[in-house]
Amino acid sequence: MTHSLVCPETVSRVSSVLNRNTRQFGKKHLFDQNEETCWNSDQGPSQWVILEFPQRIRVSQLQIQFQGGFSSRRGHLEGSQGNEALSKIVDFYPEDNNSLQISFLGLWGGWSVPPKAVGW
Repeated sequence: MTHSLVCPETVSRVSSVLNRNTRQFGKKHLFDQNEETCWNSDQGPSQWVILEFPQRIRVSQLQIQFQGGFSSRRGHLEGSQGNEALSKIVDFYPEDNNSLQISFLGLWGGWSVPPKAVGW
């Protein structure tokens, strides 16, 4: 059984918010468990989410859900420790639909990700 590694101490940052409307589309909607809300980025070729965890984590699976028609064609999971530059861990290729998509990173043994981690 899996559980979310995101906790109240996890710091999140995003590349942009649609029309700078953080109330309706802000990052707080990334993990609110409400299917009626979502983070919505502005347009642009590269959008990202960065999560800074309070401790080192082990990632075995990545779950992501897009609004149908607004999916990324390619993403990648990155990690770093402290102030080091992020480095790519693995690429993933989401489908353009609104289903919950799960990448089983554990099939390759999972990755141990340092505290300042996870961008896509």
